[in-house]
Amino acid sequence: MPEFISDETFDRLLSGGFQHTAWRLESRRSYASDQAGPGYQRWERGEDPETDPDRPWCRNIRAQVAAGKRVGRVRVADDPLTLGQAYLLRVGWANVAAGEDIRHLPRSDADRLELPQRDFWLFDSRTLLELHFDTQDGYLGAELVEDPARVLTGCQIRDAAWHHAIRYQEFKLRVPSPV
Repeated sequence: MPEFISDETFDRLLSGGFQHTAWRLESRRSYASDQAGPGYQRWERGEDPETDPDRPWCRNIRAQVAAGKRVGRVRVADDPLTLGQAYLLRVGWANVAAGEDIRHLPRSDADRLELPQRDFWLFDSRTLLELHFDTQDGYLGAELVEDPARVLTGCQIRDAAWHHAIRYQEFKLRVPSPV
């Protein structure tokens, strides 16, 4: 079992503990934390999920971008999208408006590129946070990885995913669903 960092350490990294870039790969088909939220439940009922563009995450993104830092992520997307992926596409506008560069990579492309199905954050191409989940998509914790070989692998995954991914707005136009 990996050794997990504290939530406080994770929060410190995400709220400015990096100098230049923070980047995430999301390869899961759903996240239990999203499904448990009131926005997801409203969205499932066909209602507006009432995404808050001033929630703490978006305020943090705006602050990091204003400080000259870049925050981005690639979400691996199935065809058709899973419910969890469709929800994230629906509410992603607030992250993008805050300055986060979200892109989507079709799972068929991720498979062709032989990208692993794992989630992680990569900070300044030096520090990797491997995110661990249980079989029910519940978040277990984050493992801090500073081993150069594993970080390099994360950088290679990032570069391949980023190169082939589609920007949020363009991807949203391609999806044949009412998200």
